[in-house]
Amino acid sequence: MNIRSPLALCALLPFAFASAADSEVRAPAQIIAEAPDDHWRPADLDNTLYLDTVEGRVIIELSPIFAPAHTRNIKALAREGFYDGLAVYRVAEGFVAQGGDQSGEKPIEGAKRSLAAELTLAELSPEAFTPVAGPDGYAPQTGFVQGFPAARDPDTDEAWLAHCQGAFAMARGAELNSGGTEFYIVIGQAQRYLDRNTTVFGRVLEGMTTLQKLSRGEGPMGMLPQPERNRIERVRVAADLPEKERAPLQVMKTDSDSFRELIAARRHRPEDWFVYRPDYADVCAVGIPLRAAPELSAQVSDK
Repeated sequence: MNIRSPLALCALLPFAFASAADSEVRAPAQIIAEAPDDHWRPADLDNTLYLDTVEGRVIIELSPIFAPAHTRNIKALAREGFYDGLAVYRVAEGFVAQGGDQSGEKPIEGAKRSLAAELTLAELSPEAFTPVAGPDGYAPQTGFVQGFPAARDPDTDEAWLAHCQGAFAMARGAELNSGGTEFYIVIGQAQRYLDRNTTVFGRVLEGMTTLQKLSRGEGPMGMLPQPERNRIERVRVAADLPEKERAPLQVMKTDSDSFRELIAARRHRPEDWFVYRPDYADVCAVGIPLRAAPELSAQVSDK
């Protein structure tokens, strides 16, 4: 099995083994390795973007549940080739990488240049939410919804996506509804103070190392004086590409028993290496495991 999550890879270090005393909670590496196939789902090709840059590919899964209009619009922009030849023109170290049409002048065909912000989901039932126990400084409750780190207000059932590392969101100006084409990705630590201030509508499945290779901006707010150094070759919807060009990725289901146990393991840290166990897990520190489809792994191993 090919584990693709950076946090999952950390769990495979030599010290990551559960002790007998903590046998009720398995180590993260064991949970991921032994998760049954029905605890995984294929990445949604109809709602996955391939952002191809000069440094490589970034794979982004979108969330039409939380931001249907933004999801539709960026897919329309991708399909009309809007981003082809543009750039990731703002890269602020430890913060965000922002791309699109810096000039604001590139013609748009059928998509929209600006949209009404989709900051929250008006109602999310508790059954659709996999919680992370414990306090949070930015929300009454945090957890996961269909593969995305999220937050929720149990008093109103309102929910929203969280600005964890890899969050894919729409940049905007001072006007709330001014965003529509300029996306940004959180490349540093979680920027939770931005929650409910911009539209988060996806997350990076694979390609954070690609983003880290981009040239950093030296100007104010990380703007690049030569943005073409971070040229965007193209952005495409995965489902629109031939099968041979798609990445057959699977994401652990965040409503599965394996993922619930993984949350507990991140909280209690059963590995022998740990001297101090904080009995706490932040929603942004619980990585969602990713793997290549088993049939692909079998083909590779047979060669």
